[in-house]
Amino acid sequence: MRLFYIALLALLLAACVTPPVSTTQRPEAHLVNPAPSTLSNFPPHSALVNTAQAQNPAQLSRPRQLGITSPDKDHQESAGDLWSRVRSGFQMPDLENDLVQKQLARYASRPDHIARMTERSKRYLFYIVEALEVRQMPTELALLPFIESAYNPRALSVAKAAGIWQFVPATGREYDLAQNLFRDERHDVLASTNAALDYLSKLHDMFGDWHLALAAYDWGMGNVQRAIERNRRAGLPPDYASLRMPNETRNYVPKLQAIKEIVFNPQQYHVELADIPNRPYFSTVTITRDMDIQVAARLAGLSLQEFRALNPSFSKPVIVGAAQSKILLPFKNARKFEAALQSYDGALSSWTTHTVAKRIRPSELAEKINVDPITLVSVNKIPSARWIKPGSTLLVPRDSEDDEDISAEVAENARLAFEPVMPNVRRRVIRIRRRQSIAAFAKRYRVSVAQLRRWNRTRRAQLAPGQVMILYQPAPQMRARVLGAVTVRGARAK
Repeated sequence: MRLFYIALLALLLAACVTPPVSTTQRPEAHLVNPAPSTLSNFPPHSALVNTAQAQNPAQLSRPRQLGITSPDKDHQESAGDLWSRVRSGFQMPDLENDLVQKQLARYASRPDHIARMTERSKRYLFYIVEALEVRQMPTELALLPFIESAYNPRALSVAKAAGIWQFVPATGREYDLAQNLFRDERHDVLASTNAALDYLSKLHDMFGDWHLALAAYDWGMGNVQRAIERNRRAGLPPDYASLRMPNETRNYVPKLQAIKEIVFNPQQYHVELADIPNRPYFSTVTITRDMDIQVAARLAGLSLQEFRALNPSFSKPVIVGAAQSKILLPFKNARKFEAALQSYDGALSSWTTHTVAKRIRPSELAEKINVDPITLVSVNKIPSARWIKPGSTLLVPRDSEDDEDISAEVAENARLAFEPVMPNVRRRVIRIRRRQSIAAFAKRYRVSVAQLRRWNRTRRAQLAPGQVMILYQPAPQMRARVLGAVTVRGARAK
């Protein structure tokens, strides 16, 4: 009997040290990918989507490092909307000055503008907030696209800055944003957000202050560094409020502060923010076969407008599979895309490419390759009165018997360039003999200063001895002019 009690006591002790199974705990639930796709083995488009994950070639995924999740039950039942989450992540010190009050009054007087911007942000804001939280960066930065682009991913400024984060071409290339014939990742929400946060992190590490980092994002880090040095030499504080800077940059942080205050307390400013659930809006599908954008939108059950709003980086009517392009789709539409693709037996793409070997007119090329000239001009955005330069690659309709996709080399390196069509003109290359103004040179050769600058890609006002200038003149007007210049190549003088 004594042995029986000892054994019973041992069993009771073992039960006490075994942890109970929780029915509510979901460790790392925000990192769990959606359930495996059913799109495992199906002809004829089995190579259409990424097959890297075993038995899951069409996995609806989000970048794992950003903690994106599927819209499962726990997310749908999460407390509060996304704006509450944004407010809880505010970290930047408030800026308080008259410029902030001026911007607050301006935004508060335009509630319709705020409503349009916040409605537009519904597709992208969750992704950006998650990215900021993973990096432990202030969620005020999720409001920066309101200032930069009004959350329009197709935005393009006069300075050629593009996308919701307004990257200029050079900075975009510095941060590995592809800009080629088929795609401009400055418009891609995933790629441009990661690049923008990398850039902002670098600026914050450099200046140690978010207000200075934002000024550098708008004005350039070199300009901010020089402004700080000027203040130090003058014995002035090197903080944002004390720096001398252009008006645009001077108002940049006050604009962000004004948006921050409106988001923090919209009722106070009689502004209504769009209702944004605290869950992902979209998932990603990797395309590995060429597919027309219209086909992709139709299979996903989306309007072309909505598809382009989520995928604005594609500049042509075809998605190139060799580039391993990721398309964004709302979760329910991504599942619909899978199902429709399984039963789809039509042509995925109706486009291919053609590279020209010599300079040619668009009409001549259209006739040569038997393509409708209007289609050729419109799809390639060829300006009027232009030659197509040698080596240019154009998008053209695919022959019905052609099932070969566009190659990765073409997708990455293709270029398209034009030059003006100038009938009955001759190109002259002239070496300058003595110093003179570009205006005097233009007058001598009966051309405009604007033409000279365009032909020679220069903004100079003065020309120096030895400098070479290119100009085009109607053939009957060509004659030798030796006062201040000498013809070194071109037609013989008449």
